[in-house]
Amino acid sequence: MNNIVVVEDEPALARLLERILSGAGHTVTVAGTVVGALAAIRKADPELVLLDLILPDGRGEDVLAELMQFRPASRVLVLSSMTQVDTRVGVLEGGAVDFLAKPFANAELLARVNARLRTPTPPLAVPRYLRRAGVEIDVQQRELVVDGRRISLTQREFVLLAHLLQRAPETCTRTELLESVWGTHFDAGTNVVDVCVRRLRSKLSNDKIETVRNVGYRIAI
Repeated sequence: MNNIVVVEDEPALARLLERILSGAGHTVTVAGTVVGALAAIRKADPELVLLDLILPDGRGEDVLAELMQFRPASRVLVLSSMTQVDTRVGVLEGGAVDFLAKPFANAELLARVNARLRTPTPPLAVPRYLRRAGVEIDVQQRELVVDGRRISLTQREFVLLAHLLQRAPETCTRTELLESVWGTHFDAGTNVVDVCVRRLRSKLSNDKIETVRNVGYRIAI
């Protein structure tokens, strides 16, 4: 049995989600606002959060951003009718582990939930700073340090850069990065890895991320 917080403001859908998940043996807490969601997550300490993006007092992205600050290892499955690629990529880069479009099939919802609950939460590196090949990141603050300047990273940018640094000078394939940074069941049909790498490159003072054609990326030594 797992604790799951459902963030959904439409009453009928919230009841449906609660019934499906409770029927599968999970303990479910429902919240319908940004404020209620954050309070429920702090209280329930859930193994999984199901998050709608349109809420009456704000955006689901706001919940995700704050959640990644105080509970960065959280598993968040976004449920939304906003299925544009930019939206999907944005929440996945922001820390969500999966995205399921509305309307959805009940069987697929349960399959996604079970897959995410089985996915181990990767531990963050123990040292305060990770330094390699002239690149330095502050693990605790999830910041890039360039010539003494601190540059904020999204949760996904941080995890991706940390993975590349830890594997340097080896090349990381796109499939590997999708599995390690985004999760094993993420839709590989999008260019989410390339988008995240492009954003990281814009934050580095010099291009330390090399493209290995038809393979993936690596940190330049």
